[in-house]
Amino acid sequence: MTNQSSAQPRWIDLEGVVNMRDVGGLPTADGRTVQRGRLLRSDNLQDLTAEDIRLLIEQHGLTDVVDLRSDVELRITGPGPLHEIETVVHHHHSLFPDDKQIDTRDVLVLPWHDTDDEPKLHDNARASHYLSYLARRPDSVAAALDVIATSPGATVVHCAAGKDRTGTVVAMALSVAGVPRPEIVADYVASTERTERIVRRLERLPGYADNLRDVPMTAHHSRPETITRVLEAIDADYGSVAGWLRTVGWSDERIAALRDKLVA
Repeated sequence: MTNQSSAQPRWIDLEGVVNMRDVGGLPTADGRTVQRGRLLRSDNLQDLTAEDIRLLIEQHGLTDVVDLRSDVELRITGPGPLHEIETVVHHHHSLFPDDKQIDTRDVLVLPWHDTDDEPKLHDNARASHYLSYLARRPDSVAAALDVIATSPGATVVHCAAGKDRTGTVVAMALSVAGVPRPEIVADYVASTERTERIVRRLERLPGYADNLRDVPMTAHHSRPETITRVLEAIDADYGSVAGWLRTVGWSDERIAALRDKLVA
């Protein structure tokens, strides 16, 4: 199977972000297409300007924000300017098990750092880190996908860099939508194009500098084998992402609503 995608990343270049794109345009296995203005993915939204916000709402139809950052990240950097927009609904779903009693470094942990309490779910360290989101915070993963399915307009899913936590949730959504695996992998890998810009931006944000110090730029790359192994592990254990959703209480109708939101 090739990892070549037929769709180029649809970057949304705004002043306040460096890794935002619309996943619309990706094909599905049954001949349909993921619709534009349904699912956006991004890095931290703290620096959005007034003009950025206007464009997101008026041109991209933004109605909902899914913030995957931890409670500590949210406290350190604040909720961001979109919180002041009454027409935008915010949903905070941390992918860490309990931010309240963990120190800042642990809650800002990035995929190249090991933690003693993180389950080793795969021989690929980063894939194991991603799979720990499902093992430790299935409620947040399912809730994030539910927002995508039920929002009246476009949902933007974001974390700090917009590639690891965001990449996992978006890959799962695209899988339910019926996007072929090579296309999902290509969307995940696209963040590598913005690696240096992502890192330089995070270095300026409170709390991240220590985690980024002395880490080579290549360690931040979104590699195809990582998300491939995550999705393969889900398939092996649950049959599919839809199968995983059934284990956390989703009905077939609810799964279909997510698929239809993205492709109908």
